[in-house]
Amino acid sequence: MFQTLEIIFRCFLAFVMLISIAHLLGKQTISQMTYHDFIATIMLGAIAGNLTFNLAISIKYIIVALLSFVGILFLSTLLSLKNRNIRALLSGEPTVIIQDGLILEGNLKKLKFTMDSLNQALREKDIFDIDEVEYALMETDGHISVLKKLPHRSTTKKDIGIFSPNKSFFPIELVMDGQIVEKNFTQNHLTKDWLDAELSQRGLKLKEVSYCVRGTNNQLYFDLYKDNIHSPVDLES
Repeated sequence: MFQTLEIIFRCFLAFVMLISIAHLLGKQTISQMTYHDFIATIMLGAIAGNLTFNLAISIKYIIVALLSFVGILFLSTLLSLKNRNIRALLSGEPTVIIQDGLILEGNLKKLKFTMDSLNQALREKDIFDIDEVEYALMETDGHISVLKKLPHRSTTKKDIGIFSPNKSFFPIELVMDGQIVEKNFTQNHLTKDWLDAELSQRGLKLKEVSYCVRGTNNQLYFDLYKDNIHSPVDLES
C-alpha cells in the first residue's frame, strides 16, 4: 500500500516538474525539435521515468539530477541566444538541398535524406513537380522550407495592382463551448450587453451558441448547437 501511494506521489511530482520545466524553457523549445531539444527530451523523459517508477532511487537524488539537467539546458539556451556559433553547435544550421533548381545530392547524402523523403516533403507543401522549386532548405527542426520559381509563385493583390483599404483584425474568441470568454471581453473592452444586442439582432440566445468569434474582418461568426444538418457527412462509411 505504501509503495502504491509513493508511486502516485512520484507521478504527480514528475508531472508538476515537467510542466514547470516546459514553462521555463519556453514554447519554442517544445515546438521545434532541434539536436538540443532532441537530447533534452530523451534525458528529461529518462529522469522523469526513474522518478515515477524506480523506487530503488531516492526522490532527492532524482530531483537533484533533474534540476541539474534543467540548469544545463537553461544555460545552454541563454548561451545560444548570445552566441551564433554556440547556437549552431547546439541546434545545427539550415542546409540547402535545392539551389537554382538543382538538387544537391551531396547535401542530401550528408543529411541521410532520400529522394523519396524529399518528394514527400515537397508534396506536403502542395508541390508535385520538383521543377517548380528554385530553392529548398532543410531547417534545423527537420522541416523543409521552399522558394518556388517565379512563374509558380502565388499572385498577390500587390502583383496585379489591387490594394485593399480594409484593415485586418486579430480574431477574438468570445464564446467557447457555450461559455463566455471573460478575459477576451475585458482585454478588448467589450461588454455582455453588446453581445446580447448582437445576438438579439440575429434572433439568437446565448444558450443556443456553441462558439462565437470576431474574425479578421471584424465580423461575428456564430456556431450553434443545433446545426440543422439532416444528413451529415460520415467519413468512416
